[in-house]
Amino acid sequence: MRLTRFTALLLLALLVSGCADRQPAQPAKAPPTTQERFSQSGKASYYARMHHGQRTANGETHDQNALVAAHRSLPFGTRVRVTNEQNGKQVVVRINDRGPFRRGRIIDLSRAAAAQLDMLKSGVIRVRIETLP
Repeated sequence: MRLTRFTALLLLALLVSGCADRQPAQPAKAPPTTQERFSQSGKASYYARMHHGQRTANGETHDQNALVAAHRSLPFGTRVRVTNEQNGKQVVVRINDRGPFRRGRIIDLSRAAAAQLDMLKSGVIRVRIETLP
């Protein structure tokens, strides 16, 4: 019985000490609002054909012939200008999915967008992305 009381008091002390005043955690950096401009440089890849017809994170069906893309944090519906840093070709896409989940990549493009950037052979290229108003 004595051990049970001791255990209960110890648990109560731990619980109370865990509720002590602490510095609040820093909030994660929010994605830009529709009014803010956002730009980023890094590597882009494009969806494999097997993803055609699959559901995207916003509930749409992925269409490899549409000008759409996946980004980790930009809001769905954001329009983004993607520039191939090697040849200067550009395409405007709409964010409708989350990803890419490969380290070092910043955007996954549909096959149609990749074709406009002339990246179908290489698969991965360096790009600059900028949100549009």
